[in-house]
Order: sequence, then C-alpha cells, then structure tokens
Amino acid sequence: MEKLEAALAKAREMRRSALSATPPVRDRAGARDRSVNDWLTLPEISLTPEAITRGRISALAGGRDATPYDLLRSRTYRLMKEKGWSRLAITSPGTACGKTTIALNLALSLARQRDLRVMLLDFDLRRPSLHRMLGHVPENSFHEVLEGRVAFAEQAMRIGSNLAIALNTSKSLDPSELMQSAATRRTLDEIERNWQPDLMIFDLAPMDAGDDYVNFLGNVDCALLVAAAESTTLANIDICEKELAQLTDVLGIVLNKCRYSDDSVGYNYEAYG
Repeated sequence: MEKLEAALAKAREMRRSALSATPPVRDRAGARDRSVNDWLTLPEISLTPEAITRGRISALAGGRDATPYDLLRSRTYRLMKEKGWSRLAITSPGTACGKTTIALNLALSLARQRDLRVMLLDFDLRRPSLHRMLGHVPENSFHEVLEGRVAFAEQAMRIGSNLAIALNTSKSLDPSELMQSAATRRTLDEIERNWQPDLMIFDLAPMDAGDDYVNFLGNVDCALLVAAAESTTLANIDICEKELAQLTDVLGIVLNKCRYSDDSVGYNYEAYG
C-alpha cells in the first residue's frame, strides 16, 4: 500500500512539474495570451432537439431540469478550486449507472459559466457511448490521439465557445495498455499546456470492466463515483470507494437513477442518468 501511494504521489509530482515547465503566458489583466490555441478553431457540434431528448441532456440551457447538475457543479468546482485541482475522473462500479450522462451534464453545467474553459474527454475506450448521446459521429476517435495517429486539434469538437469534447466512435484494441502508458500521460500534459482548460473531465469505463483505471488515476486529481440507486449494492459502493481512495482523492459519490423523491421540500436534487 505504501509503495502504491508513493508511486501515485510521484506521478502527480511529475505531472505538475511537466506543466509548470512551460507556464501559461498571461497579460497584465490575467487573461490567456493569444499564443494559446484558439478554442473557436474547433468545429462546433449542433445538438438537435432529438439528441437532447434521447441523450437526457438536461443541463444545456439551465432551468429546473438542470438543478441537480448545477448543484453538483457548484460543489465540485468549489472543492476542486480550494485544492487547486483541475482534473476530474468519473467512473462507476458497473455498467448502466449513468456515469456518462452525469459527465456530460456536469460539463455542460460548468460551461454555462462563461469564464470557465471545460474539456470532456471520452476515456471509456471499451464501450464508448458519449458520441451516441450527442448524436454526432466524428471522423476519428480520441483513442487515435492517444496513439499518436491524430492531432487533438483535428479530432476535438466544441459545444459553444468554452466546452471542448473529444469523442470515440470505436473501441481501442488495447485500452488498458493505452491508458496506462507514458505516452498517454505526455499527450494529456501537452493538451493541457496548449489549450489551458480550467477543468478536464474524464469519462472512464466502469471499474468492473477491467484494470484501465488503476494506473490511469495517477493522471488526475480526484474522482467521482456514480452509483445506480436500485442496482448498485451498498457493499459494491463501499468496495469501489475504498479502491478509488487508494488511487486518488474521492470527491464524492453520486447516487443516480433515484425513482422516488420528496417534492414537498425545495427542488428535486437527484440526478437522473
């Protein structure tokens, strides 16, 4: 256990050192320098009403339906800002917990704060589904960026002016090896240096899908665990939370797919996936 914690601490320190080696250039007002890659050069995804309904995209425009995600946004951003963190992984104990729905709506909610630059990266390299939720099929997959075959600027898309999204349309042939590789770590550091996002959200595969997350979590600052109210057992939540805590800081557990709520007090704050 001590060796694992030491290795993870070393990985984080290496990432911080790599990023600080070429610090962001800012003007006197604190704004990003023009040398930073222009997010508006990324092609924009236009969400259709059908995709919004089918993908349960509730946080795009705000309002009552976005309240659960706005609450999650406020708590997430406050805690991460206090710690100086910028990278958040989202995973779940098993399939069908709604982690991708949570990841997308959280990113959209954060992006409604116009002073934030947010990235949502599809790191579910086994069964990617984010592209189906958005109703968009890119020419290349994000895992090809990690493999060094495609540039991030040629693969990423955006929603609005401050949410960049990298999608997969096919699964990777070697997801575990790719996620745990030094090349992936260097690629992420390069993306962060060149594009300077305020927050990077990683939609990971479920924990029971393989060992992808084990070494990859050394590349992030914290993680959210998404559980399904009527299918994820308390024992499974406890086991997964403890395992995550050995690998990174656990920001919290999101209880998703709550069918029953008390509408007599305030708004309904459960998140539906």
